[in-house]
Amino acid sequence: MKKGLLKILLTFLVLTLIFVLQKPVFMLFYSSIYSSFGAGEWLGVLTHGFAMDMTVAGYLTVVPALLTLIAVLTGFDLRGRVMRGYYLLVTLLIAAIQLLDLMLYRYWGFKLDTTPLFYFATSPAAAFASASTAEIIGGTVGLIALTTLYYLILRYTAGLVKLQRVEKKKLLTGGVLLGATALLFIPIRGGVTVSTMNLSRAYYSSVTVLNHAAVNPAFSLLYSATHQKKFDSQFRFFDNAEAERLFSESLRREVADSIASPMPLLKTSRPDIYLIILESFSSHLLPVQGGEPIAMKLDSIARDGLLLTNFYASGFRTDRALPAILSGFPSQPTTSVMKFVEKAEHLPSIAGALGEQGYSLSYYYGGDVNFTNMLAYLINSGFTNIVRDTDFPLSQRTGKWGAHDHLVYERCLADMSRNSGTVPRFTVIQSSSSHEPFKVPYKNTRFPEGPLRAFAYADSCVGAFVDSLSHTPRWDNTLVIMVPDHLGAYPRNLDAMEQRHHVPLIMTGGALNRRGEVDIVASQSDIAATLLAAMQVDHSRFKFSKNIFAAETAPSAFFSEPDFVGYVTDTDTVTINLSTMEPTKEAPQSAVDDAKAWLQTIYTELSRL
Repeated sequence: MKKGLLKILLTFLVLTLIFVLQKPVFMLFYSSIYSSFGAGEWLGVLTHGFAMDMTVAGYLTVVPALLTLIAVLTGFDLRGRVMRGYYLLVTLLIAAIQLLDLMLYRYWGFKLDTTPLFYFATSPAAAFASASTAEIIGGTVGLIALTTLYYLILRYTAGLVKLQRVEKKKLLTGGVLLGATALLFIPIRGGVTVSTMNLSRAYYSSVTVLNHAAVNPAFSLLYSATHQKKFDSQFRFFDNAEAERLFSESLRREVADSIASPMPLLKTSRPDIYLIILESFSSHLLPVQGGEPIAMKLDSIARDGLLLTNFYASGFRTDRALPAILSGFPSQPTTSVMKFVEKAEHLPSIAGALGEQGYSLSYYYGGDVNFTNMLAYLINSGFTNIVRDTDFPLSQRTGKWGAHDHLVYERCLADMSRNSGTVPRFTVIQSSSSHEPFKVPYKNTRFPEGPLRAFAYADSCVGAFVDSLSHTPRWDNTLVIMVPDHLGAYPRNLDAMEQRHHVPLIMTGGALNRRGEVDIVASQSDIAATLLAAMQVDHSRFKFSKNIFAAETAPSAFFSEPDFVGYVTDTDTVTINLSTMEPTKEAPQSAVDDAKAWLQTIYTELSRL
């Protein structure tokens, strides 16, 4: 009996130690982030994440505890059969989770969740496209080495205690060992208080990166996986009627009768529309918005066209961005509506609304449209002509994400020249070359190889495309809209959430009636209502989308990341930490309530789709 108890305890302690030691390894790996912190902060990471480490260790100890109980009572030698297999599986999972968390944090800035699993399930090749060959090889070697190390540690620990079958007091022995197994419920639950273990238990500091280091990545992944459904029970701050009232009132403002209607956005009601979705761009690349002189073609287009200077990206990844841009459905922090094909098919879409007006509907992307269920979403949205990586010859698919941007634009121009009828066009072009690993077919002595060169290349491609369009016979009836897909990839050292999500919305074309800079707060989810209203097309199905230029519209922008949501108006900026559900800095309670009402309403609608 004592040996059985000791074996259970040792397994639990070793697993806990593995998770505890992962934290300083994580911080050393990201020494550029954590080197400025003293011993007190490092100790704080260990102590505040310890309970979560014990929770995961408790889950993983249940099976060895039950196998120990069986071995002691029956004498059946499970150590050489089931136990070794279990240890191998567990150590492989632990190593994979820790390495994924370690490798992805530099790109995402949040702890591991189910997002990479979703990406891998929909398109393994695209999921690995951001990684370099060295990273893939290093990750594979690291996975083998770490799995082997953890496995040997667990096997050695198991071998320290030799179990023997008990011949007497079997009932007592079984009861004690079963009780010890049941006691694992305490660390699994996170203690004996009312609150069960959740991500907020590791959050203790106003410095977000310290909280991230304290979070156990295995628990973060498990927590994310178990919160992908029952959306109507998530983020409940008010009763539904009150949330709906706050949300509805946040969209509108009182307007004096004397205020004149704004200048119409368009010269014509049925222009050809080209919506260009720019991978990872931000306002920080344009001098016209106070950024660096990198995207100079876009900068020139913005100065001659219409530029929204107070515009925000809804999410942090493309699968969150597309529904925001094309369906007016804001990004969700804990999931992506595109994960659920049966829900995404019920979203309204700009393409669907324009298809009813007789538009031809095309989508151009040089990558794999199966990635993140994109193809299903695009088809359900109404696109009938979808050009993808497989529509380009192998010789042109030289980028990690497929065909490079200039080839995609050239394909679109070639298709246009072959179809020169009178049917109005709605064409979406999604760029990809300015995505990690930032390898582009472009020489520019101003920028070394890396993200800046990739942005300069992508900028040159969109500039050449717009220039080519301007020389076509239909330019006078053409509207071009350019918007980044999500928060910017450059610069990476922005602390404020609203700065990371600050992106340009640029319009140009012969059909554009308004020009200059507009300082109205808006977001990607407002594109749908704004465009359709300018064309006098009904947009009532787009619940979260506002006509940016309508006098009665209250200017606001909602955006999200896995750890936070943000809400900006013309007077206030609110960011809410989703682990504590508290604002990160002082803000008016009315603005906090509006932000929470938006979040609750988004998840309520997600549950209804």
